[in-house]
Amino acid sequence: MHNHEAFSTEKVGAIIVAAGSGSRLGGAEPKQFVALCGKPMLLWSVETMLRCNNLAVLALVVPGGEEARTRQILPADIRIRIVAGGASRTESVRNGLAALAGQKVLKVLIHDAARPGLSLNVIDELLTALDTADAAAPALTIADALKSSPLVRSVARDGVVRVQTPQAFRWQTISKAYASAATSAVDDLALVEAAGAKITLTSGRHELMKVTYPEDLDVAEKLIGRPALRVGTGFDVHAFEPGDAVILCGVRIPHSKKLEGHSDADAGWHALTDAILGALALGDIGDHFPPSDPQWKGHASVNFLQHAVKLAQGRGYRLANADITILAECPRISPYREAMRAATAEAMGVAIDAVSIKATTTEKLGFVGREEGIAAQAVVLLSR
Repeated sequence: MHNHEAFSTEKVGAIIVAAGSGSRLGGAEPKQFVALCGKPMLLWSVETMLRCNNLAVLALVVPGGEEARTRQILPADIRIRIVAGGASRTESVRNGLAALAGQKVLKVLIHDAARPGLSLNVIDELLTALDTADAAAPALTIADALKSSPLVRSVARDGVVRVQTPQAFRWQTISKAYASAATSAVDDLALVEAAGAKITLTSGRHELMKVTYPEDLDVAEKLIGRPALRVGTGFDVHAFEPGDAVILCGVRIPHSKKLEGHSDADAGWHALTDAILGALALGDIGDHFPPSDPQWKGHASVNFLQHAVKLAQGRGYRLANADITILAECPRISPYREAMRAATAEAMGVAIDAVSIKATTTEKLGFVGREEGIAAQAVVLLSR
């Protein structure tokens, strides 16, 4: 693993271009705001850039009128400048360079938000390359045969590479190139090539693919997304107190006692909620709904469960299946099991065959065996 402190300490500026319409991706909004694994696409590159130790300023170029919306989804970091884009990519980059001017940066990274698979290793390699070059870019060799179209003719691929972003430049090199640029260019390297700048290529990455068409989203999620499966477990216990029914997995079960708790004491759904939160690494139910907070007193546990489900969905996960075990000597659970499965499935918006509910006793052992209360445990599988 790279030690990022070991690289050049020269101040770095970055521009992330996210000002296009993304019309080829389809959909109702620009692709830089489309969710990728539950996170806006542009946020992937922003978060990685901010982890660069030498970064002094980051200009994020977005469509005019989208500044306020962008600010709401960004982390709070004084290095970020939100900049309105221009009529072309070249104009957008020029606006980003203007935001970097006066910051005394010596190296500049220019990156497309449509390439969310950015890593610190890529950044480190580019910045190191600038110690001996005027410009650098990651590139991949071409493995496929190349043909011209519509007249099908073979095209030599020797010496041809696929250039990606970020593209890196010495500040003087890129600022001078843009100051004299009269027309739009296919990429930023094109503006410095004609000036005789020394350019070097670093290793490209497949995960740095550009998201352009709808099918690219699925590929990008597989390459850069979080694990496709996440497992969580939960456990909850409640003591009995005088009453006439217990509530388990959303179903009222007549009994000579009820379960004591700050909310409705639904041990089954509390365990399930904890399991979902655990799979997401988001703490437990007490972190989200503190029992010391009076607003949750007597609250229906369906609200806790649906909160956890929404958190999962917001991060790009759905419930694959849940398995809940109720530990109780009494009351008898089996007559209500199917109703509990149905209520749980409905609460989470999943098919009933994704929910298993079992009940067991503890053979008269422990607090459950002494009929002092009921416990529940749950296991969930989340699928991206």
